[in-house]
Amino acid sequence: MGLTSACKTVHVGRHQKHQKWSKDEPPVLTISSGDTVTFDTIDGSNGQIVEDSAISAIDSFDISLADPVFGPVFIRDAEPGDALKIEILDLQTANWGWTAIMPGFGLLANEFPDAHLKIWKLDQDTGFAKFNDNIRIPLRPFLGTMGLAAGVEGEFSTIPPTDVGGNMDCRELTAGTTLYLPVQTPGALFSCGDGHAAQGHGEVCGTAIETPMRATLRFTVCKDHSWVTSPHFQTAPQAAATPSVTDKGRYSVMGIDADLLEAAKKAVRNTIQWLTATKGLSRSEAYMLASVAGDLQIAEVVDLNNAVTMSLPLNIFDSEQNGA
Repeated sequence: MGLTSACKTVHVGRHQKHQKWSKDEPPVLTISSGDTVTFDTIDGSNGQIVEDSAISAIDSFDISLADPVFGPVFIRDAEPGDALKIEILDLQTANWGWTAIMPGFGLLANEFPDAHLKIWKLDQDTGFAKFNDNIRIPLRPFLGTMGLAAGVEGEFSTIPPTDVGGNMDCRELTAGTTLYLPVQTPGALFSCGDGHAAQGHGEVCGTAIETPMRATLRFTVCKDHSWVTSPHFQTAPQAAATPSVTDKGRYSVMGIDADLLEAAKKAVRNTIQWLTATKGLSRSEAYMLASVAGDLQIAEVVDLNNAVTMSLPLNIFDSEQNGA
């Protein structure tokens, strides 16, 4: 049953979830433009991985249950041709998270056939997640999935992103950022999920620091925004990672290839080689670290070969700062 609100804050709970995008999915909430909604979300494993999980959780993982989204929320007066403005007001993670290498999944899936699982403690007091005694990652929470129902008939997986959003895994969508999504069906039918405590650009091993999350979002209907045909977003001025740490610069490696995807793979491979050679990490540890802290970026695509870089902030290796 839909609930109504008048410029107030309302709530979507963990039980109000679904596994497919569809314009026929019944809304769990009806709101007006300008209203704020809090969402309590389960992690992207849909509860298959918990704080005390062992590697057996990966062995029994059911991908068909992954990436649940919470909602949908029907926004009055939202019509095709409009844009839905989503202001990300607040994001609160749980005190734990997980990162995994799952066989058959990830950018270098063929090179990492074995399962690995890391359970993280998310220290809200310091604002870091500890990787080992010498490496820790600043928390930078965001929702991996925010999206609307498509305007076409059918049911669609929540795993790939589309022009109306979904599982975008964009680390810029932190608190303070404003997201705009194109409305394709009356009411927009917004849902979200897949909380991340930190992630690098690319999420190369296939997972970030996955975590349950409470999100507070404000919705505004922007009428007649026909130019918004894909996700757009605007970050807050000087949006900086928290907590503030001393900038030590970045170390970057480059992948070169005529194929853009292969150039990205080479950049990740070269990063893994650097981490194992200089930081004492195993290849699996290096792959997971690259996924949660390494940023892929296109350097150029205009010559016969493409150049893709992967960079890591050197302050994550600061052993004195990390208390080692």
